[in-house]
Amino acid sequence: MEQINIIYQGKTISASKGTTAIEALSNFFTVDCSRIIAVMVNNQIRELNYRLHEDCDLEPVDITTGDGQRIYIRSLVFVFIRACREVFPDCKVSIEHSFGGGLYCEVHGDFTLTPRQVHRIEHQMRKIVEADEPFVKIDMPVEEAGRIFREMGFDDKLDLLRYRTEDKISLYKCGWMYDYLYGYMVPSTGCLKTFGLKFYLPGVVLRYPDKENPSELAPFKDSPKLFTIFRQSEKWAKIINIENIADLNRRIEEGRGGELIRICEAQHEKQIAFIADEIARQKDRIRLVLIAGPSSSGKTTFAQRLKIQMMVNGLLPVPISMDNYYLDRDDIPMDDKGERDLESIDAIDLELFNEQMTRLIQGQRVEIPTYNFSLGKRVYTGTEIKVNEDQPIIVEGIHGLNEKLTEMIPRENKYKIYISALTQLNIDDHNRIPTTDTRLIRRMVRDHQFRGTSIEATLDMWASVRRGEEKYIFPFQESADIMLNSALVYELAVLKPYILSLLEDIPDDHRYFPEINRLRKFLKYFVDLDATDIPNNSILREFIGGSCFHV
Repeated sequence: MEQINIIYQGKTISASKGTTAIEALSNFFTVDCSRIIAVMVNNQIRELNYRLHEDCDLEPVDITTGDGQRIYIRSLVFVFIRACREVFPDCKVSIEHSFGGGLYCEVHGDFTLTPRQVHRIEHQMRKIVEADEPFVKIDMPVEEAGRIFREMGFDDKLDLLRYRTEDKISLYKCGWMYDYLYGYMVPSTGCLKTFGLKFYLPGVVLRYPDKENPSELAPFKDSPKLFTIFRQSEKWAKIINIENIADLNRRIEEGRGGELIRICEAQHEKQIAFIADEIARQKDRIRLVLIAGPSSSGKTTFAQRLKIQMMVNGLLPVPISMDNYYLDRDDIPMDDKGERDLESIDAIDLELFNEQMTRLIQGQRVEIPTYNFSLGKRVYTGTEIKVNEDQPIIVEGIHGLNEKLTEMIPRENKYKIYISALTQLNIDDHNRIPTTDTRLIRRMVRDHQFRGTSIEATLDMWASVRRGEEKYIFPFQESADIMLNSALVYELAVLKPYILSLLEDIPDDHRYFPEINRLRKFLKYFVDLDATDIPNNSILREFIGGSCFHV
């Protein structure tokens, strides 16, 4: 047989043309498919059973990587949906959002989900895993996929096929069930040994391996306040009848995109006004309003809009930037890579910040510093402020929820707000749009528009940003007095024209190609929505431009 050369970590072997990736890798080490999830073939993600037909470089995709974890979870979701349909044949399964170190899902039918029924579903999943059934990839015309979706009752997928630009589609079959989960799968169900289900009224949390310790389940972290915000967002999506991409596309095609923008923006304004009312109602005790949230949540625009709503209530808030309290650059602690850790709370001069905040609250005049990022030092330019009892101080920054930031100020004098873009729109019932993807797309657009930053440079920073969020923001989110979801159900249809051409310019051999290809594939399903009707005080204007605020 014809031979091909396969390279792994500088070592080359010859193999028969048509050998599978897992067979090739097995020449270098023992492959455990519960750990090695897939393979990179010349910088393209492929399944382990992908057949090699030309000389290539191979790189294993481990479950501890982002791509590896997505493939494991995607395969596990397939098994979960199949098990639900085998226990409750006419049920409808919806994969809602990430939660508690897993995925929150709901199972609907002529029954009420209970812990006992969740146990039955998990038992059925384990039977499927023990049977080690293959995931078979089948390429077929879109029309054939539509027929299969219709037979299986996947009407949401059927609707979305209208917006697919290619004539063919790759479905996966495992046992009797077909599905399309927008990405690659593990070779067989036997690779999915680590999982669990946890009943969480009214649904269930599908638990998967911990990224750092994949032989164990990720620890469950209950976040009831966050869960409530997700539930409210899902109810809002049902009220406006837009729960997936097909629903949104239909609204835009009907010429009602502008109306949808106005409805969503009005809902945001109503939420912000409510928060301002709550602060005004407690104005005798609240002196410090702290706003925190992960990158690209719209914190800056939110703070400006909140200030205006507080002024409507007769308050005269004073904004103070946390950035001005950075330590001099040489005093900022190092991270584990030997770089200055600007995300760390210990990069802030906590002593000075607490001293000045306590003095201001007590009515004293204070000279506020300004941080000169070019010099890497704080400077004083004679900017003095004094606040009265009707002037709450607004502080926006990533550490706002951490008590260490304001430890010298009594808790009763603080009002903490957590803001994040918690995407409520899904691709379809079985495929969610991760909140992180929405924030990343927002940031890519903003960085390109206003900071001259390339897609590559944004992705270079993103891993560090995400580590900072996991360490310094998310652990404190439940301490917030209130949470705001800054996601707008229409926004990805607006952001698509800004970002898609930039993503399509990235070549196939680029080191970030797998991530970029994943984003551009799902963005192509959106019908474009013109930004003209977006008001100039919208949170989205912070990313696409045209904001009336200095952001």
